[in-house]
Amino acid sequence: MTHQPPQPNPNAARPSQQGELHFNRARASLQQALSWYGHLRRQRHAVSDTSAIASVQAELDILKSTLDKLDQGVIRIAAFGLVSRGKSAVLNALLGQKILQTGPLNGVTQWPRSIRWTPSLESTLGNGGKGGTSKVQVELIDTPGLDEIEGQARGEMARDVARQADLILFVVAGDITRTEYKALCELRQTQKPLILVFNKIDLYPDKDRKAIYQNLQKLGAGSSDANRLQQLLSAEEIVMVSAEPAPIEVRVEWPDGRVTHEWETPPPDVDELKQKILNILNREGRSLLALNALIQAREAEATIASKTVDIRNLEAEKLIWEFVKYKAIAVAVNPIAVLDIIGGTVADLALIRSLAKLYGLPITSYEAGKLWKTIVFSSGGLLLGELGSSLMLGLGKSASAIASGDNPSNITAYAGSAIAQASIAGYGAYAIGRAAQVYLEQGCTWGQLGSNTIIKEILNQMEPNTILYRLRQELQQQFQR
Repeated sequence: MTHQPPQPNPNAARPSQQGELHFNRARASLQQALSWYGHLRRQRHAVSDTSAIASVQAELDILKSTLDKLDQGVIRIAAFGLVSRGKSAVLNALLGQKILQTGPLNGVTQWPRSIRWTPSLESTLGNGGKGGTSKVQVELIDTPGLDEIEGQARGEMARDVARQADLILFVVAGDITRTEYKALCELRQTQKPLILVFNKIDLYPDKDRKAIYQNLQKLGAGSSDANRLQQLLSAEEIVMVSAEPAPIEVRVEWPDGRVTHEWETPPPDVDELKQKILNILNREGRSLLALNALIQAREAEATIASKTVDIRNLEAEKLIWEFVKYKAIAVAVNPIAVLDIIGGTVADLALIRSLAKLYGLPITSYEAGKLWKTIVFSSGGLLLGELGSSLMLGLGKSASAIASGDNPSNITAYAGSAIAQASIAGYGAYAIGRAAQVYLEQGCTWGQLGSNTIIKEILNQMEPNTILYRLRQELQQQFQR
């Protein structure tokens, strides 16, 4: 069976201005995050739970290392698969030399190993030598088989490698087993672009992409993973290779008429895989690098926010109740209805700012106003009811105040309206304080340079025929707001 590599896209080799924009936006987002959260180190003495603050330091280190990875421009490609599928052989073939150990025994690769790959100039150009070279460097990561002994520990190690990888190669050979299908779906949960590499095609000449894809669909029939796999893996993302072909017997005719037979090992056939990888890197490499960095940053920032909220929980509760008390008193004693609503709104925004200052989580004036709108709409009838009741009670209170004089009944009516209005205002302040806590914990990754904001930008701008486009639906479901 002859496998023709796909024709390269004429525009694939030219550095993408869009990719450069994504890369620069991601870098600015990480720099902003490090600037925002750098103060946590200096506040350690003010927090009793030092062990929790120490764990926040680990997330800051992740942000720093992710920014360093961006600055280095290194794309990490990790190869996964079960034992004896030829992961190391595939990477050796891409490298053009046998660096990673291979052999007939299972489990030759015991630990992840990284090798730097510098593709040749001609391959990188990919358009007849008329374009520029790729700006990203490539790091190939070999991993142990996913079904080896001590699988639980190695499974965790594999997940850690997958989180750091920008592109995953899942290597199979022969008929795909249910174990491989399950491993493939688990790797999909890392939400990274994936290429299914069917190795040893010299031993299975009748296999083609359609048959492999149909087998995957058959294995996933009736499971919740079937639709996800169908959406995120197409037949075009299945590549056929022969990384370490088996020796073949050849007939040799000598000048003296003798005929002998010798064994000859054909060269590796990974051109299709190499071209696909280089096309992805040249067309989407910078966007791919930016997207993965932002996903890692988002997880780190969310962890920092969650731990910070937990540490400051008692202080925040005390702060919220202070605002409840002050807002209730201010609304109760104020005789002018319109000022009740204005003053209450100002107090709510002040509460939001005070909570942000307490937590040390980022929030700008624009975001504070946006938070107020979000709270009003999300709280629905509760807060709208508070505003409506405040206006009606406030008008009644104002009328009672004007007409009170020395009449005890008017004074009683005023007091009753004031107490009712103060109760509603206080309850509203408490609800807003709680909603603000949730927003500050979950909203730290939004804003002009927030990681979630830029992730959405990248996904929305990717063309339908790119590998990142296939991740849109799953990634966007994570930050529906």
